[in-house]
Amino acid sequence: MSRPAPRLLLEYLSLASEHLAAKGIVSPRLDAELLLAHALGLSRVQLYMNHDRPLAKEEVDRFRELLRRRAKREPVAYIIGRPELGWLELEVDRRVLIPRPETESLVETEFGGLQGLVRNGSGLRVLDVGTGSGAIAIAVAVELPHATVVATDLTAAALEVAPRNAARHGVADRIDFRQGDLYDALVPGEVFDVVISNPPYCGSGELAGMDPEVRDWEPLPALVSGLDGMQVTERLVARAPEFLRPDGFLLLEVGTQAEGAHDLLVRRGWCDVRMVADLAGRARVLVARPPAE
Repeated sequence: MSRPAPRLLLEYLSLASEHLAAKGIVSPRLDAELLLAHALGLSRVQLYMNHDRPLAKEEVDRFRELLRRRAKREPVAYIIGRPELGWLELEVDRRVLIPRPETESLVETEFGGLQGLVRNGSGLRVLDVGTGSGAIAIAVAVELPHATVVATDLTAAALEVAPRNAARHGVADRIDFRQGDLYDALVPGEVFDVVISNPPYCGSGELAGMDPEVRDWEPLPALVSGLDGMQVTERLVARAPEFLRPDGFLLLEVGTQAEGAHDLLVRRGWCDVRMVADLAGRARVLVARPPAE
């Protein structure tokens, strides 16, 4: 006997979860909930409060189109236009990397250290290198109202997205977005209390093993950095002392190249180099003071 055609919200949700599971999606129920909530303009909690609500044809059509995109492994964040992060509501699309929950470790580490760097009457200057969606720069500006932030990115496309996110959070007047490769957009002699970055750290050989959602959809220059994953990090570290105050510090999000990045800082004479783990216990953030002159 064939299954009767679905009518109610919960029935569509169950069928969508089965469909996504069959397509190899690792979190089919969560993804189905996020997509249906987006299609209906509801929160996930409201889905279950309205579980016995019939769906109109136009609502079903919207939901089916979102499911079609997800079944092709397009990331949920790009489909609904935002990542599912608790600390910031951001607009994202294929022009920028999707902020990961792990980046919260970088931001939390920064907040803890920055509180002690506030200068009497002069505030705090922070440089975010490779800002992408603007997640780090905006988090700094939101959480530290005394700070002014310069945020650079190589691509004009990213700098179409990040300022809109800053305006959404009411901090556009304290973030100076500039286009350029790493430090190229800076003025000679410009210095900061903190240089912070989440550079690309995957080696090109890691591409084949990445999930299709990452490999086929996210901007590869924000993910891959040469054969060993260290090219951008090496360039970033080499020039960072030019733009840091002697008592400032560098924060880097690291992943697969954590050990290599740590060794690089030590070899170049950086001081007080330490690693901070994320909630899963993985090496995630490197913190270091500029080399002694």
